[in-house]
Amino acid sequence: MATYYGTYGQKVQYLSSDPSDVQVGQVWYNYTSAALKVRRDVTYNSFSSGGNLNTARWGLGGTGTQTAALGFGGNAFPPSATALSATEAYNGTAWTNGGNLNTARFFIASATAGSQTAALAFGGDSGPPDSPSTATEKYNGTAWTSSTGLNTARERLMGSGIQTAALAFGGLNNLTGTRLASTETYNGNSWTSVNSMNTARNGSGGTGIQTASLVFGGQIGPGSSSTSATESWNGTNWTTVSSMNTGRIGLSGAGTQSLTVAFGAPTATPNTTELWDGTSWTTSPGTLSTKRSILAGAGTQTVALAFGGESTTKLAATEEWTGTIAETKTVTVS
Repeated sequence: MATYYGTYGQKVQYLSSDPSDVQVGQVWYNYTSAALKVRRDVTYNSFSSGGNLNTARWGLGGTGTQTAALGFGGNAFPPSATALSATEAYNGTAWTNGGNLNTARFFIASATAGSQTAALAFGGDSGPPDSPSTATEKYNGTAWTSSTGLNTARERLMGSGIQTAALAFGGLNNLTGTRLASTETYNGNSWTSVNSMNTARNGSGGTGIQTASLVFGGQIGPGSSSTSATESWNGTNWTTVSSMNTGRIGLSGAGTQSLTVAFGAPTATPNTTELWDGTSWTTSPGTLSTKRSILAGAGTQTVALAFGGESTTKLAATEEWTGTIAETKTVTVS
C-alpha cells in the first residue's frame, strides 16, 4: 500500500504548533489542536470595498501595499480644476491625512514599488493652464522633500521601483501634444536618460522595479486611440511582449514584471481586470465595483488596492483586490 512517505519522500510533520515558514503543498499535524492541516492556493479574484479617501480625486499617484498605501496629488475637478498637494495614508481600513507635496500636481507618476514611508513622486501637471512638470519629491512618512527633477517634463507618465532606484517612462507633453517613449532612471539623487520604449504612450499602467518593469495599455494618439501593447524592461532595453486582451487608457495596476494585475478603464471601455503571468494576459471574472479611470494602484498581483479616479465625476472610492493567495486549511473527514 502506498504511503505518504513513499510518495513524497517525507513523513507528515507532527508539531505542537503551526510552522512559521509554511509552503504551498505542505501538510502537518498539529497535536495541540488535534488537527491535520494543509497549505493550499485559494482563488478569490474579486474586489471588496475599503475606506474612502478623505479627498475625492483623479490623476493621483499611489504606492505601497494594500494595508499600507500612500495616495498623493491629483485633481478635484469638479468643482475646481486646481491641482492638489494633499497626501493620504491607508492602514487597511481608513485614510489619514499626511504632509502635503511641495508642488501640487495631477497626472502624476509614482514609484509603485515604493513604501508608505519611503515614496517618490515625479512628473505631472501643475496647471491650469497645462504645465507639464519635472518635479521630483521624496516622502519620509511625514513630509516631502524636493529632489533633482526629471530631464524631460511630462504628465500621465508611468513609474516603478523604489525611492532610491526608480524608473520613469512614457507620458505626455500636453503643451505640444507629444507622446513620449523616453525612459529615465533615478539613483536617489538625480535622473539619467536611458533607452526608450518601442511605443510612445501616456496613461498606461506600469509595475515592477528599476531593472525589471512592465508597461501596458495607454494612449497612442489623439482622442480615444488606445493600445493593448505590452513591453518588458530588463534594465537596458524594452521588448514588446504579448498584448492585453482589452486596450485601454487611464488604467492602473499592481505587481511585478512577471506577476501583474491591471484594472481600470474609461466609461466607453469594458470594465475588465487582467492578470499577467510573465508570458500572457488572462481576463479575470473579478471587476471593479465602481468603474473608473485615471486611478491609483498599490500592492501585488494577489493583494492590491485601487483608489480614486473618475467616472462621471471625481471619486474617493477604495477597493481591495484579492487574487489567488495561499491559505492554511484544516483537513476534515466525515
